[in-house]
Amino acid sequence: MAREGIKIACENRRARHDYELFDKFEAGLVLTGSEVKSLRDGGAALVDSYVEIRENEAFLVGANIARYSNASYMNHEPKRDRKLLLHAREIRRLGIKVREKGLTIIPLKIYFKNGFAKVEIALAK
Repeated sequence: MAREGIKIACENRRARHDYELFDKFEAGLVLTGSEVKSLRDGGAALVDSYVEIRENEAFLVGANIARYSNASYMNHEPKRDRKLLLHAREIRRLGIKVREKGLTIIPLKIYFKNGFAKVEIALAK
């Protein structure tokens, strides 16, 4: 299922089964070098992960990106919180819907689009 310029690194297939999905967004993902190499090798899992809004910033919490085997002492922490790159108006909109309607934000997949790591997130109930 690789479209031109898009390579899927991992997918959360259970999300479509467990949740009712509403709006979808594409967000950039702030990663270290060893995390990018691990993602390209397919070493990631989105099980039990979600997106949290803190101080007008969005973070991916609970996503597991495995340690890269060829990295030296500069390897990353597998379950660290990762910052998402979204427009300020999108973050405000997501924050309002989470607070008022009791929805949650879950990641659906991580992929590479024209060389950049992206994550597709969705409002879910």
